[in-house]
Amino acid sequence: MASILLLLAFVALPALAAVPRIGVATMQPGEIFFERFGHNAIVVVDPDTGDAISYNFGFFDPTEKDFVGRFVRGDMRYRLAALPFDQDLMQYREEGRGVSIQWLDLRDEEAVELAAALAENAKPENAFYKYEYFDDNCSTRVRDALDRVLDGGLRRQIEGRSHGSTARSEAVRLASPAWWMWLGFDIGLGPSADQPMPVWRESYVPMRLAAALREVKNTDRRPLVLQEQQILPHRLAPEPQDGPVRWWPWALAGVAIGIVVAMLGRARPRVVAAIALPFWILAGVLGALMLFLWFGTQHTYAWANANLLLLSPLCWLLIPGAVRALRGRDPGRIFRGVLAVIALGAVVSLFVYWLPVAPQRNVHWIALLLPIHLGLLQAFRARR
Repeated sequence: MASILLLLAFVALPALAAVPRIGVATMQPGEIFFERFGHNAIVVVDPDTGDAISYNFGFFDPTEKDFVGRFVRGDMRYRLAALPFDQDLMQYREEGRGVSIQWLDLRDEEAVELAAALAENAKPENAFYKYEYFDDNCSTRVRDALDRVLDGGLRRQIEGRSHGSTARSEAVRLASPAWWMWLGFDIGLGPSADQPMPVWRESYVPMRLAAALREVKNTDRRPLVLQEQQILPHRLAPEPQDGPVRWWPWALAGVAIGIVVAMLGRARPRVVAAIALPFWILAGVLGALMLFLWFGTQHTYAWANANLLLLSPLCWLLIPGAVRALRGRDPGRIFRGVLAVIALGAVVSLFVYWLPVAPQRNVHWIALLLPIHLGLLQAFRARR
């Protein structure tokens, strides 16, 4: 509570022109999966009462009719909520997540316009919007609101710069503390997620937007951020840092596994079948999910996923032959034909990786899975 009193004391200073004070609050990542990307909101301080209102674009209703179906299809509805800032901070204080505010140096008319636009946007009939993970989320809504009041000045200043990041690199980086979430993003995202993003698009991550605002000028060519204030300390693990994916450890693991199964296939085909059967079942499940995301949902960043060449639903066709091999019988010609097609698809994935048309950063998965598919093909080749 002390931090809130300090905040209110700071913002309740006499306003020279009786205009609202505007700030961007940035919340650090949490430990629950939907908190991994952090959060932000626009804070508007009333010039007469000193009350701080948080305009938060991150609200959704899990009890909404067909919420789960909408989530699966990629047709989620979020809304803007206006609530007292100290109330908005309660969750972050309890979770130990850090919160800071960047107070903005706006012209009086810009501050008044932004406050009025947010109040209008927060009305029930205007509050809802279609949520998109990378293109239209709580952070991009904050970014766009600021850009409109600056007459496009924010976009003009940050769109021409880039850190070389992509939707995948940012998603994988922030999801990395949760291995299953990291795995889902890295396998499930297609080539659209690998297009280099300018800082403008990179600002779908709240912390990236906060960093960008520090380098932006206002309409009068002064720094847009007048002052940065820490409201709550961050008591959790720090935000994960970005780093290159080294493909060679994946290749070493893939080659080692491929050689082992190829050698075991000569004398221990039943052992290889016991190892390969759960792998093929899992590969088929992942491939079916990727096909569903492509043809059955609006998750466009998962479309045309080249990992389908490595984790194919065709693997399910290998299950009957694997069961026969477990029983000490020959798996059959159809089994070997399907196995050859799957191995060929893995080889093709290597060529697709080098195509300039729709490049996808999945070389580490190719390095791991291609040798395994080739090793299994060798293990079950026809014998005289």
